Amino acid sequence: MAAYVARRLLIAIPILLGISLIVFFMLHSAGGDPAELMLGLHADPVSIARLRHQLGLDRPLAVQYLDFLGQALRGNLGRSYQSNELVTHEVLQRFPATIELAVGAMLIAVVIGFGMGTLAAVRRHSIFDYSSTLVALAGVSIPTFWLGLILIIVFGLWLRWLPISGRIDPRIGLSPSDHFVIVNALIHGDWRVFDDALKHLILPAITLAGWPAAIIARMTRASLIETLGQDYIRTARAKGLRDRAIVFGHAYRNALIPVLTVVGLEFGSLLGGAVVTETVFAWPGVGSLTITAIGDRDYQLVQGIVLLLGTVFVVLNLLVDLVYAFLDPRIRYG
Repeated sequence: MAAYVARRLLIAIPILLGISLIVFFMLHSAGGDPAELMLGLHADPVSIARLRHQLGLDRPLAVQYLDFLGQALRGNLGRSYQSNELVTHEVLQRFPATIELAVGAMLIAVVIGFGMGTLAAVRRHSIFDYSSTLVALAGVSIPTFWLGLILIIVFGLWLRWLPISGRIDPRIGLSPSDHFVIVNALIHGDWRVFDDALKHLILPAITLAGWPAAIIARMTRASLIETLGQDYIRTARAKGLRDRAIVFGHAYRNALIPVLTVVGLEFGSLLGGAVVTETVFAWPGVGSLTITAIGDRDYQLVQGIVLLLGTVFVVLNLLVDLVYAFLDPRIRYG
């Protein structure tokens, strides 16, 4: 097992190098000058040239990339052009909000996806099966921004049940970038903060959960139908076991293996793909930070964000593979 993990980590090195290389040259080929944006449209050319020299933007691109790569290997992703803060500090300050949103969305997606998929597989070709197919098709077809706006209009403006933006009510006195607001409030028994933070989380989490819930539902249905057709399931039925015991006691564990892959990949996508949702709901996470950084041509910040999310995605894939061995004893990594 240790040798397998070591090999996977070694394979991750060229993957992350490729990610950093592609992002670096895409950003620098997109146009726009960070120095001009920082100084304003009416800045004189001498000041712009001086700032470009201070930022190292007047050097050849290959030299700039190698300098960035050398710093990244030492754990230093540079400083933001706009705030002059360390990129690592800015990203890690926003990352807990994105994790909180992604975890909330994935919990909703797993509950809905497993429930719909299981019901559709057990009641195959019934109204439940056709209904779940229709809902799953809607989940993968509806644009995220449209779903978010509809939820805002219905539950935020018309019914006024839930807040429509932000992570916490500013009157409470907490910073929106505080680490894991819901978890901290739960640990310390601060139910006022917990209630408010949970209400702020519901709409963006439901919006973000639409796509993965649909994918998980379809994968669960397909995998469970295949598993229920195996010989050992027919043997269990012949012994007189109830359907519930067959599904949850025998079929579910084997059926979950391919579904787990989808859950792991989708969770990684939620961490890096919450840009639209965070923008619609003004959620102070990495996604909204990325949009701001791209608009400001803050190359260092964008590169740091993408490199961090790439690392998280690689680690999640490795963890999913390791969980395979737990779910299926026949799987061994050597």
